Amino acid sequence: MTTETLALGGLQKTSLRQQALSALRKAITTGELPPGKHLVETELSEMLQISRGTLREALRQLQQEGLVSIGARGRLSVRSLDTGEIRDIFAVRAALEVLAAQTLCHVEDRTDALASLRASLGAMEAAAKRGLDEGVEADLEFHRALCRLSGNQSLVHAWEQLEGSIRMSIMWAGKDRGLKNMDAGRHADIVDAVESGDADLVGRVIRRHMDTAADVLVRG
Repeated sequence: MTTETLALGGLQKTSLRQQALSALRKAITTGELPPGKHLVETELSEMLQISRGTLREALRQLQQEGLVSIGARGRLSVRSLDTGEIRDIFAVRAALEVLAAQTLCHVEDRTDALASLRASLGAMEAAAKRGLDEGVEADLEFHRALCRLSGNQSLVHAWEQLEGSIRMSIMWAGKDRGLKNMDAGRHADIVDAVESGDADLVGRVIRRHMDTAADVLVRG
């Protein structure tokens, strides 16, 4: 791996750990650092122009996020997903988003929350026409907004910890399968269920949504 492999360049001298973390996370979730790639500290620290101590801090965070795994003799590499792990990721997503949506169902006035979700739907429809990258961002923003609207910060934090793995699962499946999950109509069903205020219905709709999304990524 040469110093030209990552389009990162030198980092500013502020918040080096956070900048390194963001740069490495993006390189992993876009496939610039592919699954199974061994992460050599000397090479990465040179590319990012940071100390190995700062790099190690960033790599520890990426381990916690499930993007980096540790192997024999402590060697770090980019995590490789399999079909079972993808299904697990989406099962956990379902649990979190069901909780978020059911919390909204118990809010007496959901007008503002529903308007926000429908705005996210509109953004998703527009973004999907511009390609996978923008479609993924709009899709994730819809689900992130659903969690944030619950007002449960612990839930939001748990969901955000999955975000890197979600992106990796889309990268693993490829563009064609990824685009199949960017259907705004399927997401509109979630909003309609929240609008109904029926917590049981919301649970069924979101679990079906996540099961279908996982099936698409795993089986096409």
